[in-house]
Amino acid sequence: MYISRHMIKEPLTVTPEMSLPDARRLLNENHFRHLPVVDRDGQLVGMITDRDLRSAYPSSMLTESERLQAYKRVEQATVADIMSTECIGLTPESTLDDALLLFDRDRVGALPVLENGRVVGIFSSRDLLATYKELFGVGEKGSVLLGVEDDGQSGLMTRIVTLLDQHDIPFTRLLRIPDAEHGNRIYLRLNTYKIASVVNLLREAGIHPAL
Repeated sequence: MYISRHMIKEPLTVTPEMSLPDARRLLNENHFRHLPVVDRDGQLVGMITDRDLRSAYPSSMLTESERLQAYKRVEQATVADIMSTECIGLTPESTLDDALLLFDRDRVGALPVLENGRVVGIFSSRDLLATYKELFGVGEKGSVLLGVEDDGQSGLMTRIVTLLDQHDIPFTRLLRIPDAEHGNRIYLRLNTYKIASVVNLLREAGIHPAL
């Protein structure tokens, strides 16, 4: 699954010269948490986040005079003063797995999507969650995830599929996941409100739901 199918295309960007109050206003008005920073040619030069902006503004622990002085400094500051310049990114041909590994490794909330250094999209951890939710059928009508013990029987997955088809039980996903600690599992994404009947059907066929 390529990022190009799930990224936000032509995202809002800012320039290094933009003032911090203007950048903060953009984030708040658009309910964003990350903004790519680009030069006049659209080349990525940095990233700025809502956390960066919160850190730039004065603490409530300061005295009133100290806060006023700090606000004056913030009003004169630009995005270039606080943006992150060591940025990692994706390409439109990157996969969802690529994004997941980068989010996990670098603890970032969003990744710019680049073509020849130009920003063509942005992909956030929220986008990733929404995409995986769609891929695995979470939230679909009557959707339930059922685990089955995988005892290594030959043709077990074929037996499960045949059994479900024979009894007109709709399912949308079938996954086999190795688990050395708890034993291998097969997971079924079913679309039914009669899960107890499905469990009984599997047991009668000698297939054991995982607890």
